[in-house]
Amino acid sequence: MIVLDNVHKAFGSKRVLNGFSLEVREGDIAVILGYSGSGKSVAIKHIVGLLEPDQGSVTVDGKEVPKLTRPELYELRSHIGYVFQSAALFDSMSVGENVAMGLRKQGRLAESDVQARVHEALALVDLPAAAEVMPSDLSGGMRKRVGIARAIALRPKYLLYDEPTTGLDPVTAAVIDDLMLRMQQQLGVTSIIITHDLRTAWGIGTRIAMLYEGKVRQCGTPDAIRHTTDPVVRQFIEGKATPIGQELLTVAP
Repeated sequence: MIVLDNVHKAFGSKRVLNGFSLEVREGDIAVILGYSGSGKSVAIKHIVGLLEPDQGSVTVDGKEVPKLTRPELYELRSHIGYVFQSAALFDSMSVGENVAMGLRKQGRLAESDVQARVHEALALVDLPAAAEVMPSDLSGGMRKRVGIARAIALRPKYLLYDEPTTGLDPVTAAVIDDLMLRMQQQLGVTSIIITHDLRTAWGIGTRIAMLYEGKVRQCGTPDAIRHTTDPVVRQFIEGKATPIGQELLTVAP
């Protein structure tokens, strides 16, 4: 289980998280929705210790992430796969080398086992013959799939996806959605997806949290969020523009 409790985070005078709380239960596909720049990426970076909260707590399986020693943090990260928005592939390395990178860094497996994991992960994302291909020869959707393969090669308990469908056409985005759902079903991983793509949220999320003004405005099932009466959440899911000179509607949650 992942629990972020009353997390505050500021960068200088800019306050990004202002009491952010979220509980992600095992087996969930938790979707964090929010406007661009609302702090979604900042929130999940606390889970892997890339950021530390100014206030509040972050726990993964009962371990307080900010209090972990460096070796303990590395051990925690070995159970969490992180899929970056841009896929973050190294263009000077083949697809297979990109997928193998994390396994080799851990140094726990023989090279033959590393190669077996690489081919297993690529097969799971429907790229079984791509190991020798260079990233520059891949489409945007294929690069995203390689990023997922690199994450699942570590056989993580948790998968964190940062805007996985951004920049993709609708058909390719649907392929990525299907793939994320398959990872949960076939591998049993718990997932957190940050996005502003409502199709992803409705299609594969088991719980959805709306991040607004640094905290969770509303959290619930896709059906509950879809039929919410909260004016701020409704404005987001209906895609209504804010009139010039006016701020978003705000009422007490």
